[in-house]
Amino acid sequence: QVQLVESGGGLVQPGGSVRLSCAASGNVFSISGMGWFRQAPGKQRELVASIIRAGRMNYADAVKGRSTISMDNAKNTVTLQLNSLKPEDGAVYYCIAYNRFGDDYWGQGTQVTVSS
Repeated sequence: QVQLVESGGGLVQPGGSVRLSCAASGNVFSISGMGWFRQAPGKQRELVASIIRAGRMNYADAVKGRSTISMDNAKNTVTLQLNSLKPEDGAVYYCIAYNRFGDDYWGQGTQVTVSS
């Protein structure tokens, strides 16, 4: 089992930035990749960005060019920096960790609200 604890989020003005962090504990040696999903009210949960331990990253088109995902393999943390925030970026952001066996683990979620 892997436990995930997210931090960051909150109320951000349009055009601002947010930094989300997620720390994994438990069976961290099984983790092959981590990432972030988000879910806005009335919408499906969608991938924001993901990264594998080898460093390859994947970004959703909606955030490409204004976001950076990074992973600290030693600390088993993943960080998402999202810039130039738009109202449509407002959502609950969920951290995910997964292994090569098809198991995935989710955090509790952290709210990001983009509003002036």
